[in-house]
Amino acid sequence: MLDKAHIGKTFGRLTTEVEKGRLRFFAKAIGETNPVYTDEAAAQRADYRSLPVPPTYFVCLQMLDDPDPTSWISDIGVNLQHILHGEQSFEYLEMAFAGDSLTFESTITDIYDKKGGALEFVVSQTTVVNQFNKLVARLKSSLVVRNPGGSSK
Repeated sequence: MLDKAHIGKTFGRLTTEVEKGRLRFFAKAIGETNPVYTDEAAAQRADYRSLPVPPTYFVCLQMLDDPDPTSWISDIGVNLQHILHGEQSFEYLEMAFAGDSLTFESTITDIYDKKGGALEFVVSQTTVVNQFNKLVARLKSSLVVRNPGGSSK
């Protein structure tokens, strides 16, 4: 069983810059055709200061720029071979743009189990703050940990 003392533990503070080239690549990868995501002039005509960050890009940015994005999972005693992605949600509070410096800070907000401990859930929340110290987004995710020794009741 996971130790609930991990609730409140902060991990993975990361500051990174949003790059135009990566934004363009991401827009292309998700099939985004709106030119504000790929063309600086189109973004400025739409009254954006630069290319806007598309929804869900924060997760990619955090995963790509963190040198070891899964270390916290091992640190709390979870075998990476036993995890599943449970759910993900996003709350957007401010726009983010190419050139912004974003700081990500993640905290474990809950740990609970189901099926007599056969499944444990680790819920985390990541805050994203820009260079102006404005809260840009809250990302919430949960991991499911399959415990082979747990009951299935």
